[in-house]
Amino acid sequence: MQIRALIYFDELVRARSIRAAADKLNIQPTALARQIDQLEHYFGTALVERSSRGVRLTSAGELLAARAGKTLRELDHVRQLIDDLEGLKRGQVAIFASGATVANLLAPALADFSLKFPNIRFSVTIASARAAVEAVANAEADIAVTLFSKPEPGTKVRLRSEIVYDVIAAADHPAAAHSELSVSALARYPLAVPDQSFGARLAFDALFKQAGLTLDPVFVTSSLEMQKELVLRGAAVTLLPALTVLRECRAGQLVAIPIAGGRGIRTPIDLCVAADRQLSFAAAKLLDAIDRFMRDAMPKLPGKGV
Repeated sequence: MQIRALIYFDELVRARSIRAAADKLNIQPTALARQIDQLEHYFGTALVERSSRGVRLTSAGELLAARAGKTLRELDHVRQLIDDLEGLKRGQVAIFASGATVANLLAPALADFSLKFPNIRFSVTIASARAAVEAVANAEADIAVTLFSKPEPGTKVRLRSEIVYDVIAAADHPAAAHSELSVSALARYPLAVPDQSFGARLAFDALFKQAGLTLDPVFVTSSLEMQKELVLRGAAVTLLPALTVLRECRAGQLVAIPIAGGRGIRTPIDLCVAADRQLSFAAAKLLDAIDRFMRDAMPKLPGKGV
């Protein structure tokens, strides 16, 4: 069985049309059909059912489709490792990250790294912590940068650092006058928080419950940018790691206020990699660069009591 046949089949799975897949691959439909025929001969069973409306995968085709993509990604990874052995300074790194880790952690780390290694290419996908870790396990990502992530079979935490959620308020907001805030005091201000699909939101609910209160936010959103904009305009305060608003804090627009009594939410920020897959030169160097950036940046965060 040739790798080309798997590549063609993988494209057909996405396109669900021989003509559309052939156009994407820049080949004739008959050439693609021949490769699918060869695959069916190799496995001794039909993989697709053809009709005027396109193609539909058989049960055997579904089984192959579930594994073909990962196999091709693993082969690309091996090719990258071979490039590394030959001393080539090129390659690609796929990163999945939680939104709260991006703007002032991942983006500057990537920018600095890219200036040193201009031939490396990056793809960055913003996803939930669970989806990010699953992407590493499925070989869709080299690295996952997550908050509130749970272990996933086939992955390991390569690097971990603790991060604290503070109250984030506009510099001229009444809350900004305090050196710390109790949960009960926080509850008196309009709040902007993420929705229930985020691990952080579950932690916020638990924090209020422990204080005998019910979290009653004015704004619920899946957008970190929306949270920050509402806070910048003085319409609400929120809970975020100060790292995520580093630029705004340094500009004097926002402040980070600790929760009183050391009761602030703490969570690990994890850099996850595959448990049994060697990182390429590019991915390993990037992992080290993110680690150094975290160690350098986090002790310098501005804010109340920081």
